[in-house]
Amino acid sequence: MVAAETIAADLALEQRKADADVEQVRERARRDQELLDSGSIGDPKQLQSLQHELVSLARRQGELEDVELEIMERVEGAEAAVRVLTAERDALTAEREALAASVLAQRADIDAERAGVVVERAALVEGIPADLLSLYDKIRADHGGIGAAPLHRGRCEGCRMVLPPNEIEALRAAPPDAVLRCEECRRILVRTDESGL
Repeated sequence: MVAAETIAADLALEQRKADADVEQVRERARRDQELLDSGSIGDPKQLQSLQHELVSLARRQGELEDVELEIMERVEGAEAAVRVLTAERDALTAEREALAASVLAQRADIDAERAGVVVERAALVEGIPADLLSLYDKIRADHGGIGAAPLHRGRCEGCRMVLPPNEIEALRAAPPDAVLRCEECRRILVRTDESGL
């Protein structure tokens, strides 16, 4: 945007200079023509010189007008580029604002969900022995927030490792209230109907 606006401003300045140059030549030609038309020049050489100057001024005016037209075309192109970039910037600004609003809404949803989970967890924690809860929290802190994993068909769903047959036998023989742990990742194993025990 800054580069395009700078180019457009520079070209507008160049156009004003070209306009001024053309106007200066026109004014001089007008004065010379008035002098010629007044009939006040009696000297043939001076008259011929004045006519020659009018021809030169007409040629110079044509050249300057060509330059002026070229600059005007470049100004139009630069202004069109600024308009396109301005529209793109405005669209991106609107998109950014919409995304920011969406992020805020999602954060609010996450915060609300987190608050609900905290309440649910607090209710569940009441029935869990303190030493088991302490062990779970320690494992959870060490393993990216996951302290327990289901045992599914002989595989720990925490580390995705299939337990060897001798460990499966040891888990099968453990009492129902025993805290079982994966030998690989050390997470607490949760027994389900799908555990394969």
